[in-house]
Amino acid sequence: MKILHTADWHLGKRLDSFSRIDEQVLVMDEIVDIADRENVDLVIIAGDLFDAFNPGVEAIELFYRTIKRLTKNGIRPVIAIAGNHDSPHLIDAPDPLARASGIILIGHPHAVVTPFATDGFTVLQSDTGFIELSLPQFDYPIRILHTAYANEIRLKQYLGEEKESKLNEVLAANWQKIANTYCDDKGVNILTAHLYMNKLGSALLEEPDGEKPVKIGNADLIYSEAIPPQVQYTALGHLHGYKNIGSAEKPVVYASSPLCYSFSEAGQVKYVALVNVSAGEQASVERIPLTQGKPLIRKSFDDIELCISWLSENPDALVELTLKSETFLKAEDRKRIYQSHSGIIYLIPLVKQDEQALLDNKEINLTQDMSTLFNDYFKSKNGNQAPNDDILDLFREILNS
Repeated sequence: MKILHTADWHLGKRLDSFSRIDEQVLVMDEIVDIADRENVDLVIIAGDLFDAFNPGVEAIELFYRTIKRLTKNGIRPVIAIAGNHDSPHLIDAPDPLARASGIILIGHPHAVVTPFATDGFTVLQSDTGFIELSLPQFDYPIRILHTAYANEIRLKQYLGEEKESKLNEVLAANWQKIANTYCDDKGVNILTAHLYMNKLGSALLEEPDGEKPVKIGNADLIYSEAIPPQVQYTALGHLHGYKNIGSAEKPVVYASSPLCYSFSEAGQVKYVALVNVSAGEQASVERIPLTQGKPLIRKSFDDIELCISWLSENPDALVELTLKSETFLKAEDRKRIYQSHSGIIYLIPLVKQDEQALLDNKEINLTQDMSTLFNDYFKSKNGNQAPNDDILDLFREILNS
């Protein structure tokens, strides 16, 4: 059985004010192409389907168009769970209509999917946080334990546990109960969740920049050791870089986001995970790189001409640009830089500071006129560098308004 695991689509996400929807259209096409080329039997999308609780029309249309294509007209099951960026009610709302197309949408951790059948598969049975499917091309079922995102308090409420209980223990007990009831070696057993999970004893994994944090402190960390031994593969969402925090024999995988969504991810290769697994056998996982999307590049220059030359040679990149100089960036230079490239997301001017000047202290004479005081104040905050004419003109305009 081949399973395609992807996560953290964040459809509708912007990089500052820059829309990524055109790139997302291309990478969604690429994911569909991979699913068809590899002839996968099942697709799991492990949360953060959208970037906002109330996504825009373009993002919603792209999501439903993509998952409809992934199902191959109801033949291939697609299971998508909500992440911490998603509105669980929005994810749940179209579920009755989605089922007819082979799509199972799960917004809440306590969701119970009513059994149903399509031309391509059958939901044999379900329980809170569990579904079992039968695919006609296999003589064994696939069982999926699913935990959509909920905050710590709500998750414990859903699972009927005391708030004082450790979340790791609560989840471990719940998953183990489900596995003991439904999972044996006569079927494939998968867990999918949108959680911040680490491997016990390993360094804590960093949450992505710009991501709504799931981890608040270390009191309720969730560890991969909570996963029941019956589970052959765990499909996680939340972290944007590919990472197997399990083992080769028991993969516990963050598949990564399909695009680089912040400059902290600059240079990362993004993937989908292709899982091969049979009943009673160890799962193997192959990461397939995604090639669509603009590269995110952090670049620093201390020469404007070199900067403009590089920008002209890299027109398709999205750039965080730091420009070091002895004086403040002039308006005409800023204009030239922006005119040379349409993908500058951040332009950070950095004035080289005289270390000795930073040590000099000057007594403030409050009897001076306002412009002189402003000039002294500005120099005290900027390494003894005086304001340029543009800044002085702006100050005078404000002063006289």
